[in-house]
Amino acid sequence: MAERIQVLQRPRTGTQVLVVEKDAAVAARLKACLGGEGFSVTVAETAGAMRAAVARTPVDLVILDVALPDQDGWSALRWLRMRRTVPIIMLTGTTKPVDTTIGLELGADDCLAKPVDPGDLVARIRAIQQRRDDAHAAANTDEAICFADWTLDIVNQQLRSEAGQAMHLTQAEYRILVLLARNPRRVVSRDELMDVATGRDWEPFDRSVDVHISNLRRKIDPDPSQPSLIRTVRGAGYMFVPSRGA
Repeated sequence: MAERIQVLQRPRTGTQVLVVEKDAAVAARLKACLGGEGFSVTVAETAGAMRAAVARTPVDLVILDVALPDQDGWSALRWLRMRRTVPIIMLTGTTKPVDTTIGLELGADDCLAKPVDPGDLVARIRAIQQRRDDAHAAANTDEAICFADWTLDIVNQQLRSEAGQAMHLTQAEYRILVLLARNPRRVVSRDELMDVATGRDWEPFDRSVDVHISNLRRKIDPDPSQPSLIRTVRGAGYMFVPSRGA
């Protein structure tokens, strides 16, 4: 199958969105919707086209369909997450919670079931942009939070080990960790965590926060099976308990 990439000219101040969608009609609707909101859009119909687009075009955010003709979207997500820290919104074919869980575990920032409501999609993109702007505005030029064997560099939005090695975090994971680290030994509710991670209110059956917390524990806690840094407070939320600093 020939790989087709459609590129709209990027406005000087526009946000570049890469839409990876095999259905040309769906892609056209998304492109028209986002273009009407002032976004600059690149459309790729396959995972191969996505890789080519990422190499050729500056990308600020990716909308990625889970069903692609040449590779499943989960594999494409893993490939993209290993190379880019940009926010990724997954489009799934069902409303099953397992799809959202898989997407978040693999590094997606948000998941939407198809058919996509254009207004909802734009709202989620705007929320991601606002959270990034807020994070930059809140960064203190000399702020760094040290805990266990890690240093959380707020200015550069980076987590480093004592040896200086950077640990990759998704945007949602980073924002959650900053909120927890800035509030040590205080119970942080799921509502607060959901707000910084996705900009939405937490609902009882939404496991997004728990998945992000689980991912963070695997990355930073010495023993994720018995977490000591991010502790669960049943019925209330989570508590960050640093062993030093903070």
